[in-house]
Amino acid sequence: MKRINLRDYYPFYTSDCFVEVSDEVAAVLHNCKLYEAAYRMRTYRHRAFYSLDRDDGIQRDALFRDMLPDEFCEHRVTLERLYAALASLPDKQAKRIYAYYFLGLSKAAIARSEGVSRNQISRSINKALQRMKKSLKNSI
Repeated sequence: MKRINLRDYYPFYTSDCFVEVSDEVAAVLHNCKLYEAAYRMRTYRHRAFYSLDRDDGIQRDALFRDMLPDEFCEHRVTLERLYAALASLPDKQAKRIYAYYFLGLSKAAIARSEGVSRNQISRSINKALQRMKKSLKNSI
């Protein structure tokens, strides 16, 4: 059992208030205090005067700007063309492209799930990309 002063850990205590806690609780409180000190030092060094991990949109607004109407339309048309090119592929190639680029699976993971070699998956994805490129050029 350790004796801690709550005033050291909680700013709303204006006078000393000693409490006995278990060693584990004392260790957790000490680690939290160290983490907060490190966080304050990081914000000071990087001149971050506000938190970007809040859910009030500050981080989103800082990183992403709203698209203008013409940009939105262009983005929409591009996506439609991309999905049309993807739909024009044979079923296996389309599934492999979707798994690799949209789901983020590795070529080895796709190969394991289909029971084929990684080289077959690589060749299939490359051929699918060539077909999509050709399809996108033709649709312009």
